[in-house]
Amino acid sequence: GVPKAGPRQERALLILRENRELVRVGIRGQAARFGRRRGYLVQIASRHKVWYCWSSMRPKDPFIGRDLLGGQFRVLEKIGTGGMGSVYKAEQPAMNRMVAIKILHPKLAGRKDLTARFRREARAMSQLTHPNTVKVFMYGELEDDGSLYIVMEMLEGRNLNQTVRKEGPLSVERAIPILIQCCGALQEAHDLGIVHRDLKPENIFLSKQGGMSDYPKVLDFGLAKVTERQMQPGSVILTQEGMVFGTPEFMSPEQAQGKTLDARSDIYSLAVILYEVLTGKLPFSARTPMEYIQKHVTDPIIPLSDRVPERKFDRGLDEVLARALQKQPDNRFQTAGEFGEALRPFGGPAAKALPPVGPRAPSLSGELKVASQRTPSIRAGGGPSAKLLVLVAAACLFAGVLIAVLVMQVLAH
Repeated sequence: GVPKAGPRQERALLILRENRELVRVGIRGQAARFGRRRGYLVQIASRHKVWYCWSSMRPKDPFIGRDLLGGQFRVLEKIGTGGMGSVYKAEQPAMNRMVAIKILHPKLAGRKDLTARFRREARAMSQLTHPNTVKVFMYGELEDDGSLYIVMEMLEGRNLNQTVRKEGPLSVERAIPILIQCCGALQEAHDLGIVHRDLKPENIFLSKQGGMSDYPKVLDFGLAKVTERQMQPGSVILTQEGMVFGTPEFMSPEQAQGKTLDARSDIYSLAVILYEVLTGKLPFSARTPMEYIQKHVTDPIIPLSDRVPERKFDRGLDEVLARALQKQPDNRFQTAGEFGEALRPFGGPAAKALPPVGPRAPSLSGELKVASQRTPSIRAGGGPSAKLLVLVAAACLFAGVLIAVLVMQVLAH
């Protein structure tokens, strides 16, 4: 900001933020004060002079411009960073495509428990095939420094949080089709025993595919269980009955209490996301992360229609969200597919055109079982039915009994 000053006296204070730390630079001979010297070149101009305040230049990222995995990938630029690592845009020349590579901090490589859990989770993610789940191509550990990595599809667009911040709350007809597709992605994951544990708007990415906009991709399945710090500021870690992570604003009550989680925890978090997308606000009024945690456990939600009185919502949608946000998991929708189908009537033509959300398609063994159950009906056109055979057998039995009685009477005479 520039404080008020006389016409011949110019003073300014430049405040820069990096990693949640303030960097202050004084002007007009004032001593410069740096919270941390992080490689800034600051140019400050006044009417008479220009000052340059230096700190040491930021070292180049060691991964940018580097070939990974024997030249399979070449890292081009960093597109995101967080406490657990960074995400890079890279090219894969052999496939003529761009990919995203998430590289975790090498410090995690020394933790055998975290490494083992990461491998299990990455293996599970690579098994997910739903079109609304981000595709994982490969994963492993870099040979030179032991950094863990995941190679994923490159997405173009914005996450749901960025979309709402830029455009404001979404209409019901736009938001619900997005959430229904996310339910489909979660249903597949839950069928495989994978619970996301850290659903939030930042982990739902709206991409463009095949000429379709608002095509959601669910990101980061299971990664919360292996990271020591969350990517988003404000996240906290709870350690009870194992390692449980999450973002307070979107935690289920059982997650906030550190209990064992199942698929119904994800359903609660997804309902909070829908609530915020529709209203621009959360279901509770709170100021701190701990207040949000407490309210998730103890307080009833503010009804959707009461949160933004200027917007009119169908009463049925209010009831669906109220059920999905029940404190007790047994009182919620029991599957993501059930939640998605409950939302469908309120999403307009786009929601009705989406495929059904439900359990995964039957396995090969299931198909064989169904085929064997249908065998009698398949044979019906070429031979007698079972009902006819029973009738014939009964008639033969009756005739046999009748003949036996007649023979006994003849012999008696």
